Amino acid sequence: MAELKIDVQDLHKSYGQNEVLKGIDAKFYEGDVVCIIGPSGSGKSTFLRTLNLLESITSGKVVVDGFELSDPKTNIDKARENIGMVFQHFNLFPHMTVLENIIFAPVELGKDSKEVAKKRGMALLEKVGLSDKADAFPGSLSGGQKQRVAIARSLAMKPDIMLFDEPTSALDPEMVGDVLNVMKDLAEQGMTMLIVTHEMGFARQVANRVIFTDGGQFLEDGTPEEIFDHPKHPRLIEFLDKVLNV
Repeated sequence: MAELKIDVQDLHKSYGQNEVLKGIDAKFYEGDVVCIIGPSGSGKSTFLRTLNLLESITSGKVVVDGFELSDPKTNIDKARENIGMVFQHFNLFPHMTVLENIIFAPVELGKDSKEVAKKRGMALLEKVGLSDKADAFPGSLSGGQKQRVAIARSLAMKPDIMLFDEPTSALDPEMVGDVLNVMKDLAEQGMTMLIVTHEMGFARQVANRVIFTDGGQFLEDGTPEEIFDHPKHPRLIEFLDKVLNV
């Protein structure tokens, strides 16, 4: 049995009177590649962001890689070291070169010496097809290149889990494929990945599990075949009818 990596029990998240997550239960295992789909405003990104406490938890229990994030006594910085996160808008430091962006966290947090970090950083740039951009500044890169740098930067911390929050939604359509190919390679190497995405083809091809969320709840959870070919929940059927134009 694969190791349990993320255990979510009765997770609630509210902003004042507005309840955004309404009692979510889910378990994710080592090597899982899970795509979370659903309409805008359904709580997908909020859920993802609670998994490294970028969003606070109103109630419920969240355990990630053995760290109980819902316990105020947990060392959150330590917990986050095992979790990589890639955002919609890259969040690169504009005043640093590509390589400096990648080595910053491992060196600053004492995970690697500068020399080791540089060597690993170059290997990661090779992996995402950007070894020729090590000395470039983010401002000179395309959106797709920036996102591949952001993925390399997350991998520099040697995470056990990668969270992707709509990683392609801000990209020019022609740039999307390069980013998805890097993510596909990661999945094939066994990385545990949770991906909020609107890329249905990618979800069908790469995920071993797809979750449909709406109104702050997980309404359906199954294999890509179950979700896309044999949807059960009326709301999922309606959603797929709109996004797949069938």
